[in-house]
Amino acid sequence: MAIAVIAVHPDDETLGAGGTLLRYHQDGDVLHWVIVTTVKGIPQYAAMEHTRDREIKRVAAAYGFQQVWSLGYPTTRLDQIPRGEIIAKISEVLHQIRPDILYVPFYGDAHSNHRIIVEALHSATKVFRLPPLRAVRMMEVLSETNFALSGTLPFTPNYYVDITPFLDRKVEIMKIYRSELGAHPFPRSEEAIRALAVIRGSESGFGAGEAFVTLFERW
Repeated sequence: MAIAVIAVHPDDETLGAGGTLLRYHQDGDVLHWVIVTTVKGIPQYAAMEHTRDREIKRVAAAYGFQQVWSLGYPTTRLDQIPRGEIIAKISEVLHQIRPDILYVPFYGDAHSNHRIIVEALHSATKVFRLPPLRAVRMMEVLSETNFALSGTLPFTPNYYVDITPFLDRKVEIMKIYRSELGAHPFPRSEEAIRALAVIRGSESGFGAGEAFVTLFERW
């Protein structure tokens, strides 16, 4: 199968579906990583441009991604890009990948960029536009999904993956993003990643789990 994960920011793929991606890789599936935004060309992030490039290369190798696709949108200005342009660019990439299963951000996340991309993906992934697609699943990203405003769409999982054999490796990959991982009680800490995996595992009968909201599935 072809598996694609949409990361609005590099690290979304690891926080939201790192164990699941490792499981797919072990099973021999073909993985694609679509990164929506970049720090390149933004003055306040100039010092981390080369570091982030190295991190992306290391993470791509760790998961065994067949290809990394970068849409190249500035990380702080996605809301200034015409929605039609975003839809067209995402559609172009997905038509090249032709994924069987697609992992995307959660629509209720605190970060507005996540919501923008989910709305664009909703248009780009209609079945008559992307015939091979079997499933679309929204991920749970620490510091975004759990910090959504009260009263917004709650994250209510209906699909779980056993990541017990892959949790340690997921944490090690997350450590590649040195500037994104912090000490507890920072929400993107090793302790928080492990705790969430244990909670999702307890909900699904696994030692450690990742949870998703399935938007669409067909067999």
